[in-house]
Amino acid sequence: MLNVDRINVSYGGAQALFDVSLCVNEGELVALVGPNGAGKTTTLKTIAGLLRPKSGSIYFLNEKISSLPPNVVAEKGISLVPEGRRLFPFLTVEENLEIGAYNREVRKKMKDSLEWVYQLFPRLNERKKQLAYTLSGGEQQMLAIGRALMSRPKLLLLDEPSLGLAPIVCSVIFNTLKELNSQGMTILMVEQNIHIALRLANRAYVMENGRIVLTGDSEELLVNEDLKKHYLGI
Repeated sequence: MLNVDRINVSYGGAQALFDVSLCVNEGELVALVGPNGAGKTTTLKTIAGLLRPKSGSIYFLNEKISSLPPNVVAEKGISLVPEGRRLFPFLTVEENLEIGAYNREVRKKMKDSLEWVYQLFPRLNERKKQLAYTLSGGEQQMLAIGRALMSRPKLLLLDEPSLGLAPIVCSVIFNTLKELNSQGMTILMVEQNIHIALRLANRAYVMENGRIVLTGDSEELLVNEDLKKHYLGI
């Protein structure tokens, strides 16, 4: 479904990604893990069209998308849940969700999409008339994911979905992602909690200093001695 082919990305004069290549097959849940500053968020932003690679290519469903603006990338079927959620704080829960269904085709299905999101996250249904800034951190993360789902994406990108959340809330979020994946949603997830990410994902890529340094099935990586030593602290 997604093929990232040797992309190089810079911020100003500083290069952030070096020949990064990865792929995501339809129906997979793939994790992108590594230390802070490794280039994980930059990779997601580049896939979503928020950044442009200076070289290399990105293909989605066999179509080159690396030169497309982010709104067009979204219309192609890629939706990003950004780090920090980026909600509209003074709009209600339901208004935030409706904004996710911004293009004409998905707007036709808005009622069904709202029902689907409320089934996934009953808490949002209970609070649909509340302003977003009044929600707890966990509820805001549910809303950010729900807003992304309103566009009915073929590929869901998530950047640090557990950041700043209590363990019990993380469990709810990850169980929902597992359920979405079981329903056929393809997911590429950046996650700070490497142990949880590897237990959830089919495969994973490990990044360090803007490069992919390790890749494999999650079960293989969980017992990889280098990964245990450098990232899991075992």
